[in-house]
Amino acid sequence: MHATAEIVTNAIRMTNTLINERDLILRCQQGDKDAFGTLVKKYMQRAYYTALGFVGSHENALDLSQEAFVRAYRAIQRLDADRSFYTWYYTILRNLCLNFKRDKAKKARSFSEIGETSLRSIRDKDADTAHSVELSELQSAVWTALEKLTANEKEIIILRDIQELAYHEIAQTLDIPIGTVMSRLYNARRSLRAQLDGKI
Repeated sequence: MHATAEIVTNAIRMTNTLINERDLILRCQQGDKDAFGTLVKKYMQRAYYTALGFVGSHENALDLSQEAFVRAYRAIQRLDADRSFYTWYYTILRNLCLNFKRDKAKKARSFSEIGETSLRSIRDKDADTAHSVELSELQSAVWTALEKLTANEKEIIILRDIQELAYHEIAQTLDIPIGTVMSRLYNARRSLRAQLDGKI
């Protein structure tokens, strides 16, 4: 019973979010820059971490996420107001990031240079010095391993373990069934563990 109530609550919340977004999108399409600013504020952090996961550089992640918002604003007339803004925006950002990786592969910094950013399992700002060193080494190993995964593997881990999106949100973002999300995530985590085997 509790699970059913939670599903209903989530469905209502998603519906309300889409209704609010629809209004904002329609206002954007009428030239309301403040409405677009509201969408940017809502999704800027998620966009930044998505870009960071793809390119592994703080400054490049900022640049790419901002550029994607600029492109989204210019193309907002083409967005169906009944669609999720972030799902549509994500495609723009993802393509920008993949093009950046392709074009700047030799210059892009590795995941190991990210610094403060880490997976949920290794976030701990109050650790003592010795523990911080251990966490730093673990963090470096994780990001180095992530860099060796395929684009699809890296993407699904970014969405689930870094952005902490729910399975249904990932399914909507990637336009794939939830079952596919689960199988991709399982395989990606298995690949990540294989990369980390013996290193942590």
